[in-house]
Amino acid sequence: IVSPPKDLKKPRGKKCFFVKFFGTEDHAWIKVEQLKPYHPHKEEMIKINKGKRFQQAVDAVEEFIKKVKAKEALHSLAEDKNRSGGDEKGKATEKGRKNSGKKVKSRGGKEEMTPRKRGRPPKEDKELTHAASSTVSRMGPGTVSGFKWQSVVNDDPHFHHFLLSQSEKPGSSLEPISKRLKILEEDTRSTSIQAADSTAINGNIIPTDKRIGFLGLGLMGSGIVANLLKMGHIVTVWNRTAEKCDLFIQEGARLGRTPAEVVSMCDITFSCVSDPKAAKDLVLGPSGVLQGIRPGKCYVEMSTVDPETVVELSQVITSRGGRFLEAPVSGSQQLSNEGMLVILAAGDRSLYEDCSSCFQAMGKSSFFLGEVGNAAKMMLILNMVHGSFMATIAEGLTLAQATGQSQQTFLDILSQGQMASTFLDQKCQNVLQGNFKPDYYLKHIQKDLRLAIAMGDSVNHPTPMAAAANEVYKRAKALDQSDNDMSAVYRAYIH
Repeated sequence: IVSPPKDLKKPRGKKCFFVKFFGTEDHAWIKVEQLKPYHPHKEEMIKINKGKRFQQAVDAVEEFIKKVKAKEALHSLAEDKNRSGGDEKGKATEKGRKNSGKKVKSRGGKEEMTPRKRGRPPKEDKELTHAASSTVSRMGPGTVSGFKWQSVVNDDPHFHHFLLSQSEKPGSSLEPISKRLKILEEDTRSTSIQAADSTAINGNIIPTDKRIGFLGLGLMGSGIVANLLKMGHIVTVWNRTAEKCDLFIQEGARLGRTPAEVVSMCDITFSCVSDPKAAKDLVLGPSGVLQGIRPGKCYVEMSTVDPETVVELSQVITSRGGRFLEAPVSGSQQLSNEGMLVILAAGDRSLYEDCSSCFQAMGKSSFFLGEVGNAAKMMLILNMVHGSFMATIAEGLTLAQATGQSQQTFLDILSQGQMASTFLDQKCQNVLQGNFKPDYYLKHIQKDLRLAIAMGDSVNHPTPMAAAANEVYKRAKALDQSDNDMSAVYRAYIH
């Protein structure tokens, strides 16, 4: 097992990959890592297309193995011919080799199989039982499709740890690498479109030929647009602060001067803004979306808003002959950058299907929930749970500190239990490190809690936990934490 040299830097403007090779006498694995980008200011524009590179490396390994086996077979045949030399002994040997494996009569008159002699293996033996089967010595140092390989150090403890981890996965080491790269197909009969975790990462998205517009380049919108561009979509962008468009223009996006102009230029226009007021202003305001809507134009609202707002927007869009879909996203800035959001859609089902390649580029899965308003309701419920959970974790961390307990130990114990999650680990680490750089704005989660409580009131359903959490976030906002990450709610307990 080898690692990239510490002084290895990524050349300007290039994508570089480092390849690790793992092998035993029966199996071989590879791991492809992309070197960190050299430009820090472009970091959020880069999404590693791991699956595609991984498949290329797998194909290169398999091709190399086939060539090695073919070369060995030819070498073995050449040796056999040299041994025969035309003498009688050689002829007898060759005759015996030809007859090997055939049925011959024994003394008792029964037919028996003669043992096979040395030489070329039978036809069925040529089939590779494992797509990556080879020996480490056979692979050896060499170059395969531009990748430089180094032999494995068998006494490396990390190597044995890797093999152990493979043995704990039932059947994983018994399947060819190519079979493990199974791509989930889109099931148009279900309410879910499998996306980035299956098709996008493996580079198999066929971008729609429709022109795409995008309004709003905040924490979520920036990552979404970056992934749309990376997957080959034609995108026109607009943002209230025009300077945010510059980086995307450099990456191939087009610039729209107003929301109305973007809608007029594009077939499908997405928007992702901060709250219900901003969503309404974008559609109904001067030079807004409504002025660009014509029959057949499509509008997709991705902002997290209340059901009443999204129903109102749907009505005004469809009154002009437009098609409407709500599609709020569950996730964070990091998940947006990685193309791993979860999209909740409702409204025009045919528009949902037209957005398939876009949703695959920006998310790992999407769900169609029926009529307009259902997605907004589901998103508020999800964010209500997230917000309440984060407030509870912050309360536990501060109580641990107040009672003389180790906060790190508290986190370690949680991480070993049933509540273990990436969300828990990341947010708690943010708190312990005092790092509240926004991944999901605290002011936005408080807005979602407020909207969820109001939704509960509208159907006379109690939301006491959300109400308590909302008060804690309001306290954090009063402490000037609005533009920090939601994990900054921790500070409401220590002031």
